[in-house]
Amino acid sequence: MNVSDQPIKADARLLSLDALRGFTMFWIVGADYMAAAFRGLDGGAASAWLGEQMGHTDWAGLTFYDIIFPLFLFILGTAVPLSLDKIVAREGRPAALRRVGKRGLLLFALGVLYYGGISAGWDHIRWVGVLQRLALGYMAASLLHLYVRPRGIAAIAVAVLVGYWVLLTFVPVPGGVAGDFSRGHNWPNWVDAHWLPGKVWYGDYDPEGLLSTLPAIVSALIGLFAGRWMQDATVAPERKQRGLIVAGVVLLALGYAWGLQFPIVKRLWTSSYTLVTGGWSLMLLATFHYLIDVRRFARWSRPFVWIGSNALLIYLVSHLVDFRKVSSWFVGGEIGAALDAVWRGSSGLALALVSVALCTALCGWLYARKFFVRL
Repeated sequence: MNVSDQPIKADARLLSLDALRGFTMFWIVGADYMAAAFRGLDGGAASAWLGEQMGHTDWAGLTFYDIIFPLFLFILGTAVPLSLDKIVAREGRPAALRRVGKRGLLLFALGVLYYGGISAGWDHIRWVGVLQRLALGYMAASLLHLYVRPRGIAAIAVAVLVGYWVLLTFVPVPGGVAGDFSRGHNWPNWVDAHWLPGKVWYGDYDPEGLLSTLPAIVSALIGLFAGRWMQDATVAPERKQRGLIVAGVVLLALGYAWGLQFPIVKRLWTSSYTLVTGGWSLMLLATFHYLIDVRRFARWSRPFVWIGSNALLIYLVSHLVDFRKVSSWFVGGEIGAALDAVWRGSSGLALALVSVALCTALCGWLYARKFFVRL
């Protein structure tokens, strides 16, 4: 990891990707605050629905927030050809491989430290987690990009999704029945309970567990194909946007259709979930690409670019700093009580909005001073 006082050189294409990365991180940092705020707001069905969308589903189904993690994996995959191809052209494939190994291992190590490292003892290290899954997805997409042809990568992605479906649908876990996708009665949960070392997040299974990491890697591979498409200089920007939309619609249709039999479950990262979130990721990339790259309408995305340029830093800082508590210095106490007197629960919404604003302002301050932390 290094701290740089030089801005990341990027063309408009990378600016749209930075903006989408920042959009994703905006919700990773702020969704929990927003969910709690909307649930406490006296806004009837509308606020209850917004609160639900800002949180994860209990099991089967899909909310807006359920799209965010696979969207970040997708973005990691999209950036792979845009960055590695330059290194290969300039320094050769071994240099690119060293970069992949360094970045992947550092990101994995940061993930272990993020969840406490060895503070609770070796037996309680969380070896899997959000950053660890991002690291594995990045390394897998990078290695396949460097050494496997696109058709081979597509075949691997299809094989993983179909194989995962076959295993969970037709092969019963010991003492169970085939096709049971409920908690504790499926292969990903069984593998975590019996084979995952260290701390298991929910005791009997981990949402970023061993087996479910395989289809999660496919989320990064979908991004990899999007990145290949985006870097093709022979394709006009308008055609790139149309291609992303068509691919997104196809994945959405396939994913929702598959979900009728193989439920959309984030905590298992089911194949249907992979396709549906991949479809939405493509649609979001198409939207950002159209507004920023095609229409050159980019001013609105500036706060997202700030966040996206320091995504890793703000993710770690949000774990160390309680922005909600800091926000209470500005809109807590008597101000919060006054807000609640006008609209019950609005103090919580004010705290959430100020918390997100503080995160964004911090990233803007760092961006203005050309201070970037990246692996």
